[in-house]
Amino acid sequence: MLEVRSWEAALDAWLEPFLDALGHKARRRWAPVYIRGLYGRTERKSVQPIAAALTPGDYDQLHNFIASRSWDTAPLEPLLARTADQLVGGPDAILAIDDTAVLKKGEHSVGVAAQYAGVVGKTANCQVLVTLTLARREVPVPMVMRLFLPEEWTSKPDRCRRAQVPEAQQKPRTKPELAIEEVDRVLALGVRFGCVVADAGYGHGAPFRHALSQRGLAWAVGVTSTQAVYATTVSLTWPVATTGRPRKRAVASEKPVTAQAMLKTAVWRRLTWRTGTKGPLTAHFAAVRVRVADGPRQRGGTPLPGDEVWLVGERRGSGETKYYLSNLPPDTPLRTLASWIKARWVCEQGHQQMKEELGLDHFEGRSWSGLHHHALLVMIALAFLQHLRLAAAPEWGKKAKAQQRTAAATDAARRAPSHSRAHPSDGTDPMSVLSVLARSIQAGVELPK
Repeated sequence: MLEVRSWEAALDAWLEPFLDALGHKARRRWAPVYIRGLYGRTERKSVQPIAAALTPGDYDQLHNFIASRSWDTAPLEPLLARTADQLVGGPDAILAIDDTAVLKKGEHSVGVAAQYAGVVGKTANCQVLVTLTLARREVPVPMVMRLFLPEEWTSKPDRCRRAQVPEAQQKPRTKPELAIEEVDRVLALGVRFGCVVADAGYGHGAPFRHALSQRGLAWAVGVTSTQAVYATTVSLTWPVATTGRPRKRAVASEKPVTAQAMLKTAVWRRLTWRTGTKGPLTAHFAAVRVRVADGPRQRGGTPLPGDEVWLVGERRGSGETKYYLSNLPPDTPLRTLASWIKARWVCEQGHQQMKEELGLDHFEGRSWSGLHHHALLVMIALAFLQHLRLAAAPEWGKKAKAQQRTAAATDAARRAPSHSRAHPSDGTDPMSVLSVLARSIQAGVELPK
């Protein structure tokens, strides 16, 4: 673990590529200040308390840095994605697609509306950010946060303009459509992962699953209990009409059933997928091969059989049953299916860490630019903490630690010190935050090599 007195120098060296991308002298000065404020001891991690703690008298300049439309997040986003890949990318990593809600009062903050908020488990006045998180074992590194605009916003161009929403972002798009756009971006950057995971909010839609398959990606996603599926023995026929024109549409040889009904006669096994702080985490799982009812619609409106995939059920200790679909190969063991599916929890852990430790939900501005600037800097702040965490983890490998130290030393040697002492430090450090993250990195999730 780094000493308190040395973390600032490590942060300066680590931030250098991001500051180079910002370019402007004032932005190079204020970005490290804001990130230091996110690590601080203030109850709120918004501009005013950060300025009061670190830069008394400079509130206006710090506020202008966060709120200004004069700088774009686009040059920094590829750097964050590549950094995440260097930290945790690889064939045993997951790309978790999810969203997180930020509760808000009033109606002027960009994207705010009455919509489902997972943080309270019901509809609430909030903003919803679509997220992509790269994770391996128990280490999440969020790479993307993009605000979802509900119909109450996209149907009102004047409202969007007042909140500084770029014109290209004002068109109506669903959360899965936003997610696929971002998947394309991280794929183009060469980010490495073995499987895409998502909950039923994304996985229930056939277009989302098809989009992942079309990109050659392995996926394991949640669905509802009413998801229609066929047995793999289903076949297609073209009935011969006794009168009239020949039939042009195929008909399935049997009717689809719900996911719940398909698994009623399945064999369920008790599996442990991870060892948590309170002991082994276990549930009962069952899996069968099915064909999803998401093909073209036959006469009468019922979808024809689509691709053959895994249907997986999970019976939790609470009595709740969850359902999933996955296009992993037919010879995939049940334990591996369960491991991929349950690996998604680390994404939610990342959201929680950013809110509780780094103030993701503390932003008090109303504009599109300000919100995305804040979210990006929060993700960069967490990525640095994960960098420290992995460097201090023996099980992550001595070679990886040596590479990280060499890279840090090289960066430090060529680092321009202009931004590193923009303001005197008040002694605030990220070590208290890091202590929350730096529990032993467990290897309880078994993923394919």
